[in-house]
Amino acid sequence: MDFKNIHIGQMIKERVSESDIDILRICKFFTTSEHEIEKMYSFKSIDSEVLLRWCKLLDYDFFRIYSQHLILYSPMIPSQYSRESALPRFKKNIYTKEIICFIINMIEVGEKTKTQVIEEYRIPKTTLHRWISKYKP
Repeated sequence: MDFKNIHIGQMIKERVSESDIDILRICKFFTTSEHEIEKMYSFKSIDSEVLLRWCKLLDYDFFRIYSQHLILYSPMIPSQYSRESALPRFKKNIYTKEIICFIINMIEVGEKTKTQVIEEYRIPKTTLHRWISKYKP
């Protein structure tokens, strides 16, 4: 999974093929033509309302892919620079098993060193070592 370059249309198409859902059912769900559905598969990004409908139809949280991207590639903002907001605040350091395996794989193939991972993703050294001992194949 490439969390850096997300092509949501391709991911939806893959999930459709895994789910073995009939194209007629999809067309009826979206009240559109087969041609329009095929067009959606080619889109790199999709409107959030449409993506939400895909999530419901395919029983898969595509938004989480974007959340994982933010966890890996957005810089931490020091609390002194953040403003108060009426919007909910989320912890940045919630890592899924997929993200942990992705990070460990980068280390194993030599794409990044442990030090680079610690610095770039702000993962505590002890946490990284715990992940390696727990998830390393």
